[in-house]
Amino acid sequence: MKKVITVMLLGIAIFTFAFSSPALAADAVSGAKVFSANCASCHVGGKNLVQAQKNLKKDALEKYGMYSAEAIIAQITKGKNAMPAFGKHLKPNQIEDVTAYVLSQADKDWK
Repeated sequence: MKKVITVMLLGIAIFTFAFSSPALAADAVSGAKVFSANCASCHVGGKNLVQAQKNLKKDALEKYGMYSAEAIIAQITKGKNAMPAFGKHLKPNQIEDVTAYVLSQADKDWK
């Protein structure tokens, strides 16, 4: 019986880790500095000065399929439409930090 329970628990653990998203190991405080230096000119306070409806508020990020670390990292790295690509300008850890900052601010409604 112990063997069956052990195998079941091991299976559950493997399943959980295999199908869960990895945590974003990023620093939102550092991200705030990078954001301020590189993004705030168009996105101050979570706004979007080029396309107002596509701002960085949580509801807009969700509406446009951007409320995930993966989507934001891709947008910052590759750019899209009027937004330039920052993949060659910022290091990967800086992009992750900005992503953590954007998501944390979106959750707080940029207050």
